[in-house]
Amino acid sequence: MTTPVDTTPPAVGTRPVATSRALTGPAPTIAPRRRIGVRTFDLATQVAVMAIVNRTPDSFYDRGRTFALDAAVAGALRAVEQGADWVDIGGVPFSPDTPPVSVAEELDRVLPVVQAVRATSDVVISVDTYRPEVAARCVAAGADVVNDTSGLREPAMADVVAATGATIVIAHSLAAPHTHHPRPTYGDVVTEVADFLRQRVELARARGVRDEQIVIDPGHDLNKNTDHSLELIRRLPEIAALGYPTLVALSRKDFVGETLGRPRSDRLPGSLAAAALCVLGGARIVRTHDVAATVDAVRMTEAVLGLRRPVEHRHNR
Repeated sequence: MTTPVDTTPPAVGTRPVATSRALTGPAPTIAPRRRIGVRTFDLATQVAVMAIVNRTPDSFYDRGRTFALDAAVAGALRAVEQGADWVDIGGVPFSPDTPPVSVAEELDRVLPVVQAVRATSDVVISVDTYRPEVAARCVAAGADVVNDTSGLREPAMADVVAATGATIVIAHSLAAPHTHHPRPTYGDVVTEVADFLRQRVELARARGVRDEQIVIDPGHDLNKNTDHSLELIRRLPEIAALGYPTLVALSRKDFVGETLGRPRSDRLPGSLAAAALCVLGGARIVRTHDVAATVDAVRMTEAVLGLRRPVEHRHNR
């Protein structure tokens, strides 16, 4: 049976609704249209690009390039100019191989960046933290999203989110941040990740977090080996089928490097390929170090899927 195609042009300033999903995984079904900060997203029909801004001297890729306050703020605003919908500000690496960072030091790193970016831009701001006290201070200063790579290991984080109305990204990981977990094993990595996310979503909801505040992240490379991360991309529709908007954080990660035999400096093409495949699989937020290239890759994928019209029509017209 052929799916009819709607040829009616979209209203000015809007995106067309897809008429066929033959090439893609499931779109979010649980509150896909949501207001985050002052921006409104329809995550059934669009993909948001999240820029990474690490205010750390030892982040795994940029190695301190945006550690200085002025560099971090400039990096965030440059990402906005390049088309980022969100900026994700972090002050503590996930890796256990970096020195510990106190709550006070983490706040000293991220809070001034949140304040400076919010004073200049209406971009969605997320703070990458697993500490409820850091999340609360940053949301009060203007952050819209808490990106919790620990998956609500601290249940009080759900209380902060419920009280403030912020969006929460719930990511899968087996171990607490800054903790070694050598040789992680799974019976079925996709099923186990999906079960974990389902349970953590229920924990959040039980503590007052609303469905429209929740985003999920399968946590590529977080306590996973390369085969696990590749399997999560291959079967991402099973994660997206949970119904909540799915975020993927793939940029320059080790699974890309190991798959292609590339150092971190040469992982952009592999990262873009993985991002496009994840959008095909139902991802609706893509976290990246390389904003301009990722925006182009994501927008091209949206166009192929019928989620976005080309900017212009001149060829053979």
